[in-house]
Amino acid sequence: MCGIIGIVSHNAVSQELYDGLTVLQHRGQDAAGIVTSDGRHLSLRRKNGLVKDAFRTSSHMRKLKGNMGIGHVRYPTAGSSSQAEAQPFYVNSPYGISLAHNGNLTNSTDLKQELFDADRRHINTESDSEVLLNVFAQELHRLNSYRVTPDDIFEAVAGVHKRCTGAYSVVAMITRDGIVGFRDPNGIRPLIYGSRKTEQGTDYMIASESTALVTQGYTIERDIEPGEAIYITADGKVHAKQCATDPKYVTCLFEYVYFARPDSVMDNVFVHKARMRMGHKLAEKVQNEWKDHDIDVIIPIPDTSRTSALEMAMTLGVSYREGFIKNRYIGRTFIMPGQKERKKSVRQKLNPIDLEFKGKNVMLVDDSIVRGTTSKEIVQMVRDSGAKNVYFASASPPVRYPNIYGIDMPAASELVAHDRTISEIADELGVDKLIYQDLKDLEDSVTEGNDKLTEFDNSVFTGKYITGEDNAYFEALQIRRADASKQKKVKRSAVDL
Repeated sequence: MCGIIGIVSHNAVSQELYDGLTVLQHRGQDAAGIVTSDGRHLSLRRKNGLVKDAFRTSSHMRKLKGNMGIGHVRYPTAGSSSQAEAQPFYVNSPYGISLAHNGNLTNSTDLKQELFDADRRHINTESDSEVLLNVFAQELHRLNSYRVTPDDIFEAVAGVHKRCTGAYSVVAMITRDGIVGFRDPNGIRPLIYGSRKTEQGTDYMIASESTALVTQGYTIERDIEPGEAIYITADGKVHAKQCATDPKYVTCLFEYVYFARPDSVMDNVFVHKARMRMGHKLAEKVQNEWKDHDIDVIIPIPDTSRTSALEMAMTLGVSYREGFIKNRYIGRTFIMPGQKERKKSVRQKLNPIDLEFKGKNVMLVDDSIVRGTTSKEIVQMVRDSGAKNVYFASASPPVRYPNIYGIDMPAASELVAHDRTISEIADELGVDKLIYQDLKDLEDSVTEGNDKLTEFDNSVFTGKYITGEDNAYFEALQIRRADASKQKKVKRSAVDL
């Protein structure tokens, strides 16, 4: 998962790009980068680490000159964690194009070979984002125009749609001309744009989430539609066109469950309200299936599950309490490379308040259960704090299959729910009762906000992938995502640094 942003302004954009990336920091904590243009020259800085680490001094910001630019925050789902794979990427031909990408191309291996053999383009990293940049550049190059036009942009994006499969939300900057934003034909990853009126004229921003816009005074115009491209010229003219032949919404459900900020509006759905509905439906499931429950207290596992847990408690008429203090300087545990590291990190990340657990029947609520490592450690911590019984509720259904569209969920064999019944998962986690959200209830929680969303990417729950990948792809994915492979990449990246 990554966060992307692009701005066309009447003033220098470096500070706004920085501020926007800090708002999107939750979408990627591995690396950050910004590239700006003054119409003639590019200025680029990208580095491993958080936004504040990548741009530590005022000199870093002063060097990023220009009224147009794009930015990116990353955690890697393809390639390695090497600083060389931090985005944005740049290619000189044609026109000078910089690109930042959120998602994952499922045919990147074939595309890389195709670019080498047929297009004579060379890919220098393992990143599928560099592949996507070169596909877009080659599609523009084919048009052989002296100067890029909106029609050229839209024809090139249409070419990308024909060649690329998987998930991709993209911002790209043509050095002299403007900024492009486009979304894959299924709209799996989010992308939105807005405007802000100034004395000099209207500024525009494209970003992964609406919060990046509204926190800087931009008014939301709308979500970019699946398959659509929007082109904002350097002088502030906006052009938009549907570039896919059969676009449809197959939005990722996990965005609403976990990744998006609760204050975001995504495909016209308020994420906070969707999570409230998830908690309400979990409570209804308890009322229907466990009428004589003996829950004394409902406690969220911070942070994402708070909204659902509070709504669940209010619906059931059960006390809600905060039972964990979170260290906010520990990264997300399910993407850490080794099992030992993940277990150690859980204890450093969360510290229980014993008096909230002692002698009580506790219902823990989390947004999801992926590997189960974090959940198992937390359950043991709660028992050590003196809980009488420990129950567990997940705001999403069992995660049984890997994600291939930009969320670095592990190989299927590492998922605690893969090939296990609910009872077996409960035993593995060490809980007295385990409740999962039903898939239909989860989908309804989102569609109540926008009834035009009728189909979702729910592949992590069902194993059904909209791009129809074959067994060979998943066999390769299994190897690539195995813990041993990840640890090798981390070591290799340390050498790069």
